[in-house]
Amino acid sequence: MLGVALLTAAWCAVAAPARASYGARTIADEPQYLLSAMSLAEDLDLDISDELSDQRWREFHEGQLPEQTKPVDDGRRFSPHDPLLPVVLAVPMAVGGWLGAKLALAALAGALAAALVWVAVRRFAVPAAVAALVTLAFSLTSPLSAYGTQVYPELPAALVLTVAVGALTGALDRRGRWVLGAAVVALPWLAVKYAPVAAVLALVALVHLVRTGRRRPALVLAGVLGAAAVLFLGAHQLLYGGWTAYAAGDHFVGGELTVAGTSPDVIGRSARLVGLLVDRNFGLAAWSPAILVAVPALGALVRRRPPGWTALAVPLVAGWLTATFVALTMHGYWWPGRQTVVVLPAAVLATTWWVARARSARPWLAGASAFGLAAWAWVVFEALTLRLRLVIDFDATTNPMLRAWRLMLPDYGQRAAADWARHGLWIVVLALLGAAGWRSARPRSAFTPSPSKGDRSTMARPTVHDPRTNPPDKERNSNAHPTSAASRRSVHPGPAGGGGL
Repeated sequence: MLGVALLTAAWCAVAAPARASYGARTIADEPQYLLSAMSLAEDLDLDISDELSDQRWREFHEGQLPEQTKPVDDGRRFSPHDPLLPVVLAVPMAVGGWLGAKLALAALAGALAAALVWVAVRRFAVPAAVAALVTLAFSLTSPLSAYGTQVYPELPAALVLTVAVGALTGALDRRGRWVLGAAVVALPWLAVKYAPVAAVLALVALVHLVRTGRRRPALVLAGVLGAAAVLFLGAHQLLYGGWTAYAAGDHFVGGELTVAGTSPDVIGRSARLVGLLVDRNFGLAAWSPAILVAVPALGALVRRRPPGWTALAVPLVAGWLTATFVALTMHGYWWPGRQTVVVLPAAVLATTWWVARARSARPWLAGASAFGLAAWAWVVFEALTLRLRLVIDFDATTNPMLRAWRLMLPDYGQRAAADWARHGLWIVVLALLGAAGWRSARPRSAFTPSPSKGDRSTMARPTVHDPRTNPPDKERNSNAHPTSAASRRSVHPGPAGGGGL
């Protein structure tokens, strides 16, 4: 865990000095978060009116700054973004300025990598070496490597989700419930757009507690989370003048809910279900094809249903649907994949679990990861040498292999006939990948005996050896290990496992 954390943090930190655009080191919402962090560090409040009047943004945004804010009655100004990220970055900003804030995010990227290894090993019975290598395959490539220094709440939210999955797939004792509750509460304070993911995490926990006969802890957890929701709404009314931080924005002229669009085209946005993966410029696979390995992994996960599988699948679906139908756009002045970063740890953990059992997938993951690693390194080198800017024109990279690969992907910004043909082709490819993963796994009942009655522990454990259902060759493929009679009695389906929610 320490090695993975240090390597990831150091790798992400390399990109910290890169310029985002030709007139700024940071762009879009990044200066807003930095100004709020600066105000917290110096004034102990979120009012950035003095920072704006003194043009404090010139340290990291040389050009004129789009302010985004509208003054309240007493002249104060608040950035229309939730405050938890500025709280996290206040001390690093005070100590090291904009660069200190970016390096703090790189450190959080290292913490995320370490947490992914821990959850994979302790909750999903993945060998430590496999967990470390698969985690690095994703942590050192886009988009996790990119958001390891870009000033957005995406990377901290991914870390919070990983902590929540670790708690949810544990025993859910008192400490586990407190950790889970804290994670659920933290997500909307990082950004209200994470509220659907937080809600389904809470739902999975509550259903599991009820199903295991712990109704009183379920009621207490529901009460605490309900009170936290009321506090969130009340605090936003007092601070931002609305139910969300968007109420403080000067560009939501139709009200704060227009952040999702004034007349959303639900049918048109449905193309993002595939486009978030394979868009030529802003798709995850365009810059790191390793994410495609997650598709068969999820197919295998749904069929095999290992302990804790819904703790991965349900938040991933919620986050993906939010990025598809609620987000205003998947294109913008940010690095590709921004809207999906929060739930990518779920995909990484599912891939880690599958790769530990499907050895034939390892060469594909290794090759795709090497491609993504080279792609990110190439773009960062071009940005550091000022050939391009990391955010504003990353798609102008001269990497010949990357340019050739992206020609195979649809451009949802153009949506020409050829792009729709590629869109249809990729639907077929993704369906075949999912089917291949489905076929690679047996249903859960074929592997695991009935759970021991009364065992409330939810940690994933190795499959029990049974020569009638697990021949030696199959057992090795599933990473199972013989266990003692005592450990046999403690085998269980895990959190929200087996039968789903």
